[in-house]
Amino acid sequence: MPFRLNRLAAEVSAALSVEYRERYGLDIPEWRVLATLGFRERACTAQYISYCTRTHKSTISRAVTALMRRKIIERVANPDDRREFALQLTPRGRQLYEELIPRLLGKEQEILSCLSAGERKELAAALSKIEQSLGLAQTIGAATKAGGY
Repeated sequence: MPFRLNRLAAEVSAALSVEYRERYGLDIPEWRVLATLGFRERACTAQYISYCTRTHKSTISRAVTALMRRKIIERVANPDDRREFALQLTPRGRQLYEELIPRLLGKEQEILSCLSAGERKELAAALSKIEQSLGLAQTIGAATKAGGY
C-alpha cells in the first residue's frame, strides 16, 4: 500500500503541477506552502508547513524564500514572542490561491473521471479514515486548531 500511495501521489502531484508551473511559475514545494497558507484561517510557521506537507524543512525554506521574493507570502510577528514569526498570504498571494483552486479542482475531476460518483465518495471516505487514523488534519478548522506558532 505505501508504494502504491506514494506512486499515485507523485503522479497526481505531477499532473496538477503542470497547471501551476506553466501558468504561475510555481514549483511543487511553493504550491505546498501556498496551499497550506491558503486553506488556513491564520498565519503559521514554516515548521508547521513542513510538518503538514511532510516536506523537508530545507525544501520549505527555499520555497518560502522564493514566495517572499515574489511578494506572495509575508512574515508576521508572533504577538506572544517577537523573536518568532509566522507566514501568511499577501493580498497578491490570496488572489493567486483563489484563482488556482478552481483550476486545480477541475484537473482533479479529470483525474478522477475514471471513477463513478459512488467510487469517488468511497475513495474520499477511505482516505479520510486513513488520515484520521494517522492523526492528520482534515478540515480547515482542524488545521487552524492544530496551531502553527
